[in-house]
Amino acid sequence: MIVIAHVSDVHIDGEQRSADRTRAVLRYLEELPYDLAAVLVTGDVADHGAPDEYAVARELLTSRHPLLVCPGNHDDRAAFRKVLLPGQTLPEATAARPYAPVNQVLRGEGFVIALCDSSVPGEDQGLLEDETLAWLDGELAATPHEVPVLVAFHHPPVPLHTPYVDGIRQFGEERLAALADRHPHLTAFLAGHAHTAAATTFAGRPLLVAPGVVSALRLPWESPGAENPHVHLDLPPALAFHVLGEDGRLTTHYRTVTG
Repeated sequence: MIVIAHVSDVHIDGEQRSADRTRAVLRYLEELPYDLAAVLVTGDVADHGAPDEYAVARELLTSRHPLLVCPGNHDDRAAFRKVLLPGQTLPEATAARPYAPVNQVLRGEGFVIALCDSSVPGEDQGLLEDETLAWLDGELAATPHEVPVLVAFHHPPVPLHTPYVDGIRQFGEERLAALADRHPHLTAFLAGHAHTAAATTFAGRPLLVAPGVVSALRLPWESPGAENPHVHLDLPPALAFHVLGEDGRLTTHYRTVTG
């Protein structure tokens, strides 16, 4: 059984609240009586993309489990790479380009996670650049067809029935769908950005959205009359567990973290 923890939208901003909530989630994962296959953090690590925010995040986002992080729309690729991934060996073509996409792969025992950069520098909406799609195509082609591949990014590529998020989702999604059609072992898509636990489909696969750590999204039917029509600040942080069973079936559980 392969268990992957999925965390998103910690929004480290120099305030104690975001740090405390992030620390609680990572402590919960650290104290589990089980070795996770991976911990994913799907973007919006920093709230303003500032180096000092990433320095705090680097101290908080540590784990005895393998941990991967991708940028979101609040992140700055150059600062993200310099502070969070200082030891990463970059291809020569990328090393001289601080704002090149931050794409990473984890090849585990019986699974692969391809973590794609859907951020667009200076913009809130998402897009997988041609460079990222070519990289993903190559990683999928290099993976035997019997090995499941989970593709993760920050921006969901479909509407989630909330105008606040849907206006800045991942666009150009038809290119990703065409790529998925060529690779049947692409098992599921994982995303963040929405600050709400959600499960839907994209390109004939599950699309599983992690809840937010720093806050939760108010859905449109929850918003009328609310002081803040978009954000719950009083709900506890939450995360997802994605479980790949020996039969190849993927199951997702959502958990809140208190204390």
